Amino acid sequence: MNEADRINEILAKCDHTLLSVTAAWKDIREVCDDGIKYKTASVCIPASYVERAADHVNGRVKICTVIGFPNGYDTTAAKVFMAEDAVKNGADEIDMVANLGMLKSGDYDGVLNDIAAVRRAAEGKILKVIIETCLLSEKEKVEMCKIVSKSGADFIKTSTGFSTAGASFEDVKLLRQNVAEGVKVKAAGGIKTLEDAEEFIRLGADRLGTSRIVKLAKQILM
Repeated sequence: MNEADRINEILAKCDHTLLSVTAAWKDIREVCDDGIKYKTASVCIPASYVERAADHVNGRVKICTVIGFPNGYDTTAAKVFMAEDAVKNGADEIDMVANLGMLKSGDYDGVLNDIAAVRRAAEGKILKVIIETCLLSEKEKVEMCKIVSKSGADFIKTSTGFSTAGASFEDVKLLRQNVAEGVKVKAAGGIKTLEDAEEFIRLGADRLGTSRIVKLAKQILM
């Protein structure tokens, strides 16, 4: 496989991401244009830009957005509204943050019901559940694998990229081993090199949440 093919294979699994609180429309538009040019799996952007971005890309790249982000402690009703609003505005994929306080309280049914309600609100769209692995014990990570598997969500996702750490190889391996068949894994946060990206994929990541891989591709493929 030549270098261009290698990079394109990685890009096809990337959710090209910009979630900075100071991101202006010109920045979002550039992310969208790069997502189209480099054929990324999606572009992941703030909900306030979804409608404008969907009009701009006109189906040429999938639009992903985040809800309950980055802390996950919004009420279920608020998350459901955000999901419905995002879908109405043109989102193809939803990345939601699980309620970790409920998890640490032992309210596993509450965590499941929270995710399942968003699943229903985003019916027909890809749903990824962010569990913020850096804040969880191994036992809690395994429990979240069980909950996400029961919820009907499409993906379990490691991290927001806004907490104390991002994805690790160990966590991706653990998630892959413990989710049900058919549930996919997304590694996100701190993916800095093509080698890291390839290793995450080798360990079982189906998607990568990253802002850096397209930047690297621009340097190599220009």
